[in-house]
Amino acid sequence: MALKQTSRQARRTFLVGIAAGILALAGCQTGPRPVDTGPVEPIYPPTGLNYNGVAVIVPLTGPDGPVGTSISNAAKLALLDTGEQSIRVNVYDSAGAGGAGAAAERAIAAGNRLILGPLLAEDVRAAAPVARRAGVPIIAFSNDESVAGNGVYIMGFTPDQSIGRVVSFARSRGMKSFGALVPTGLYGQRSGQAFLSAVQKSGGKLVSMETYDRTQASLTAAARRLNSKGDFDAVLIGDASRMAALASPVIKVGPRRLGTELWGTDRSINRSTALRGAWFAAAPDAQFDKLVVRYRARYGKTPYRLASLGYDSALLAVRSAKNWPVGGQFPTRSLVDSDGYAGVDGNFRFGRDGIAERLLEVREVTQAGATSISPAATAF
Repeated sequence: MALKQTSRQARRTFLVGIAAGILALAGCQTGPRPVDTGPVEPIYPPTGLNYNGVAVIVPLTGPDGPVGTSISNAAKLALLDTGEQSIRVNVYDSAGAGGAGAAAERAIAAGNRLILGPLLAEDVRAAAPVARRAGVPIIAFSNDESVAGNGVYIMGFTPDQSIGRVVSFARSRGMKSFGALVPTGLYGQRSGQAFLSAVQKSGGKLVSMETYDRTQASLTAAARRLNSKGDFDAVLIGDASRMAALASPVIKVGPRRLGTELWGTDRSINRSTALRGAWFAAAPDAQFDKLVVRYRARYGKTPYRLASLGYDSALLAVRSAKNWPVGGQFPTRSLVDSDGYAGVDGNFRFGRDGIAERLLEVREVTQAGATSISPAATAF
C-alpha cells in the first residue's frame, strides 16, 4: 500500500482515513463488554531485511497481562488494516525476566528502531535510558507526564486535559464556584493541581479542596468537610467512577458532579444513580466501538479500552513509513506536527514536551449511559 501525502492537511487526516474508513466496514457495537484475557498472538517472525522492526513492550503476564495483550494485538491489527509491508511488530513482555529494561535491550538488539510502550510509568523509566543510548524513540502508553521528554512521548490520557475540558465546559454553562474531593497519592495530587489551574485559568473560584485516603470512612469525612466550607456550583471527584459513586451521595444536593478521564473506561457507569447528571471529559468512543468489532472478528475477544493506544501508536509508525528508510533511524521529527493526527481516540498531537494533547468530548451520565453533550473539536 503506497502512502502518498501531498499536503499538511493530507498528513493530518491520514490516521482518520484509516480509523474511520477501514473501521466503518464493521459498524458500531454497544452493550456490556467482556474483557480480553487470552494469550497474545505470536509475533511477526523475521523474514528478511525489507522491513523496519517496531517493538511493542507491554505486560503479557501478571495482573496487567490482559491489558497488555489487548494493546499489542490492536497494534498488529493496525498493520493488518493498513496493509503496510515495510513495518513488522515484535512484542516483548515488560513483566518478564529483567522487566521493561531488559525487554528494551532485547528489542534494540533485535534491530527494532521504535518502541511502542511500556504501559506503566515505572517501566517507562526503566526502558527509557536503554532506548536513549541507542537513539530509539519511545511512544509510551503511560499517563504520567513526568516520564515524557528526551526521546519519550506519552499517549496516555492525562487528568489535566480531561479536568481542564470539563471545567471549561462548566464555566460556559454559568458555573462560577467549585469544590473538589481528590485522593491522596500521585494521581490525586495531579488531579488537584490540574483542577486548581483549570479553575483559575477559567476565571472561576475554588471554594475548597479536600483529600481522602480511598477508604469509605475517609471519603465520607472529606465530603462532609467540603459541605461545611460554603456553597459551590460544581464539585470535582478526582477519582475512578467507583469511588465517585460512593462520594456523590454524601455531597450536598445541588452542585453538579464532575469527573475525570478515568470515568471514560466504565461502560456501566449509568448503573450508579448517584452519578446521573454528572459531567466528565473523555476521548470519543465512536471509532473505538468500530475497532471492537474488528478486534472481535480477529481475536475472538473484546479488547480493553486502552487497546486504542496500541492501534493509534502503530498508525503513527505507518504514517512515518514513507520517510523511514529500511534499517535507518525512526524519523522522530515526524511525530511533532502542529496539525495533529486523528485516530481511534479522536484528534491528538504531541507537544515538544512529548505529551499527547487531545481533543476531548464532554459526556453526561444518564440512565441510558454516558451521552455526549459537547462534541470534541475536529481540529486544533
